Amino acid sequence: MSLFIAMVANGNYQAKIVDNSNDEIARIGKDLNELTDKMHTQVKSLQRLADEKAELADGAHRAAAIEERQRLARDLHDAVSQQLFALTMMSKAGMKLFDKNSEAAKDKFAEVSQIAQQAQTEMRALLLHLRPVHLSGDSLSSGVKKLVDELKQRTQLIFHIHIEDTMELSKSMEEHLFRIIQEALSNTLRHAEASEVTVELLTRGMDVAVTIQDNGKGFDTAAMKHRKTSLGLKSMQERCEELGGTFMLRASVGVGTQIGLRIPTN
Repeated sequence: MSLFIAMVANGNYQAKIVDNSNDEIARIGKDLNELTDKMHTQVKSLQRLADEKAELADGAHRAAAIEERQRLARDLHDAVSQQLFALTMMSKAGMKLFDKNSEAAKDKFAEVSQIAQQAQTEMRALLLHLRPVHLSGDSLSSGVKKLVDELKQRTQLIFHIHIEDTMELSKSMEEHLFRIIQEALSNTLRHAEASEVTVELLTRGMDVAVTIQDNGKGFDTAAMKHRKTSLGLKSMQERCEELGGTFMLRASVGVGTQIGLRIPTN
């Protein structure tokens, strides 16, 4: 029986006590054998549940990746593809006008240049979405700084960054906040027509406060509910609320946009 207990303690739930007598010790041995059988079944059930959970998580990850690819494909079709088609048509029209009316052709090529710039901005924003959505081992402050450094190299935006390096946040909170900041910066690239962006990540008492603000063209918050741009804002708000935080949006036409988050850290 001592050997049996040692084997069970080491995880061998298939161990058995063999005692064919009909005394009290034999009955205790039988009960212990039944107990280890139940433990063995429970362990198998837990392992099966763990495998199923891993499969579900993997399936959810694949589904999310497929959904993201589909969304990017729609964005490419709706924005960049249409802009490239417009560039082609306007370039042909400009070439035909060149010999007949050089001033009209000049105006047409100026429009071509503007559309090309818009398409380039759109592609940069889509490439930002193709970046890994996880921090990949970096802290939140380090991940945000790397993201901003990358955008500085690709755009003409001027960034003002204020980030505390000493904040202690859970991994899930850091991942959510990083994704929110990434989404906000993508929206700024695609829609704001801004020249400057401020990103703040600071502690306020027992909360973490995040602010992303630009000096772009802004928009009418009352009308944004029916606009495509509201999808990114809705995603950010949902992520914020998952963390138990509050989401604030301020925007004015011609002034800019400010997104603010306040999330409790305990």
